[in-house]
Amino acid sequence: MSGRASSLSGTSSIQLATTREQIDRCFAVMRQLRPKLEAAEFAGRVEVQQREGYRLAYLEHESAVVAVAGFRVMHVLWSGKTMYVDDLVTDEAMRSRGFGEVMLCWLMELARQEGCETFSLDSGTHRHQTHAFYFRQGLRITDFHFQKPL
Repeated sequence: MSGRASSLSGTSSIQLATTREQIDRCFAVMRQLRPKLEAAEFAGRVEVQQREGYRLAYLEHESAVVAVAGFRVMHVLWSGKTMYVDDLVTDEAMRSRGFGEVMLCWLMELARQEGCETFSLDSGTHRHQTHAFYFRQGLRITDFHFQKPL
């Protein structure tokens, strides 16, 4: 973790959103990544995913949610036990202050603690600044993700 990120950790805390109130607090930041989400459906959708192993973490700084990450730990044939990050976003107004790095480092440390062999995420092809951030954090492009609406 860089000096900037480690200095933030004293005034910031990361928690798992386990109650509906905590989940709801994450909505405004998550919607910046997932603009089609509706507030009325958000907590219910997260709760369905939680029953499938999804966890929602949020970084709070000065009583405000500034970064959110949705992730799951799973076993896959090609890489073994892995942490897959479904969603990772920092509030637009709080970017470039080290919060994304704090969240990413926290996720990777949790993956190590849980015995994961790999850490992975997907990122939209249009998110160029985000990709530059991931490269600076040591992540590399190893695959293409293909999709078809059904």
